[in-house]
Amino acid sequence: MDRLQALADRYDKLSELLCDPDVSSDPKRLRDLSKEQSDLQGAYDAYTEYKQVHAQYEDAKAMQAEKLDDEMREMVKMELEELGARLEQLAEEVRVLLLPKDPNDDKNVIVEIRGAAGGDEAALFASDLYRMYTRFSESQGWRVELMDASESDLGGFKEVIFKISGKGAYSKLKFESGAHRVQRIPVTESGGRIHTSTSTVAVMPEVEEVEVEILDKDIRVDTFCSSGAGGQSVNTTKSAVRVTHVPTGIVATCQDGKSQNENKAKALQVLRARIYDIHRQEEEAKIAGERKSKVGTGDRSERIRTYNFPQSRVTDHRIGLTLHRLDSVMNGDMTEIINSLSVAEQAELLEKENLA
Repeated sequence: MDRLQALADRYDKLSELLCDPDVSSDPKRLRDLSKEQSDLQGAYDAYTEYKQVHAQYEDAKAMQAEKLDDEMREMVKMELEELGARLEQLAEEVRVLLLPKDPNDDKNVIVEIRGAAGGDEAALFASDLYRMYTRFSESQGWRVELMDASESDLGGFKEVIFKISGKGAYSKLKFESGAHRVQRIPVTESGGRIHTSTSTVAVMPEVEEVEVEILDKDIRVDTFCSSGAGGQSVNTTKSAVRVTHVPTGIVATCQDGKSQNENKAKALQVLRARIYDIHRQEEEAKIAGERKSKVGTGDRSERIRTYNFPQSRVTDHRIGLTLHRLDSVMNGDMTEIINSLSVAEQAELLEKENLA
């Protein structure tokens, strides 16, 4: 309750500051304070309602102690039961809202999908995953921007990199990093045998230049002709760009933009995200030690999900969730999976809070 009261006091203070002319004339400070208040809004509203319901509960208890006829006593008893249940519900909501929030949750994401084990079939499945995430993003009102792609001979993706822009994109997609396994009869299989292939997914928060500074002296920029399907510029102008971060050896390539400058800007976006992601994982490893999270470490090599086409089944191995509607999931209906992973993360955080 002390934490909640401190939060409410801070929310009220922010309301005062946002009315201050000095703050309204400073766009950066106004934006930062508005975001802080927005982040506190859910817990503030729940705490405000909790206090109101608690006051009503105390009033009903006081009334119960008075001399009442049987009908009124029964009404008060029912009211106490309803208010008590609502208090418990609000207390649980507030506990979840007070959990440490991932600072990246509201960010856009850069997603990398690569065909791994399985050759052409893995590349085709990488294309299916790209379509799945695109459809899910459309259902959320998010924007998808293709940044780079390397197609296979059969039309799949050896690798595809794309950006998803929308509020809360990282909070919902951060659990998708890892190895995705598919079990189905490949189009290249004439004998009708089921094959197992894998594609890897990496989901990284988009980072601003101020968060990861890349100095010109630390990068090497190479240009080359674009390859693959495209317009007249393909294979004729050196519009494709490869940027190498010399201190870390991390490389980012982009060839889907219309100009060299556009491709360089996109490649630098991917480079910043990769550098930030490596540092983030190193920091999380230090904090977590040997203990792995129930919902995963974000490691590409960790098998997180199996898509079994003959049985129309998708299973998330981290939380033991199995759904028998693979077609709708592959068509972007991922809400149940993502919500279940979020609940598992909240349960794990609550457990940590209780042990602390």
